[in-house]
Amino acid sequence: MDKTDNALLAALKRNGRASLTELADTIGVTRSTARVRLDKLVQDGEIAGFTVLTRSDVRTDAVRGLMMLEIAGRGAEKTMKQLQRIAQVKAVHSTNGTWDLIAEIGTETLEQFDQVLFGIRRLDGVTRSETNLLLSTRR
Repeated sequence: MDKTDNALLAALKRNGRASLTELADTIGVTRSTARVRLDKLVQDGEIAGFTVLTRSDVRTDAVRGLMMLEIAGRGAEKTMKQLQRIAQVKAVHSTNGTWDLIAEIGTETLEQFDQVLFGIRRLDGVTRSETNLLLSTRR
């Protein structure tokens, strides 16, 4: 990958619906060069696929945070399944290091957020947690 490929990827990330002509103009190449580069990025697996972002995909929760969890013994899989059943838990990640799991949480209010945290702390196997509120997000 070179500077042109990176510019093409950046342009697609900004507007995945841009036409080849728009992409070419944006990155300063001909339309045919943009087409060849795009095809090669797909063929080489640099672009794994194209998708649509819907309104429901956009995080509208007023209060969002990350809850890092330490799980006793080998209970991470069980705890992960329990977390996935909680509507306010948007994603669960396994990780290495100090924490076993990280839960992304989103609620409408701080009070609801606190209730979710309280419920998660009561799950069997959760021995320790740390939570950080997300204040802003930049893309």
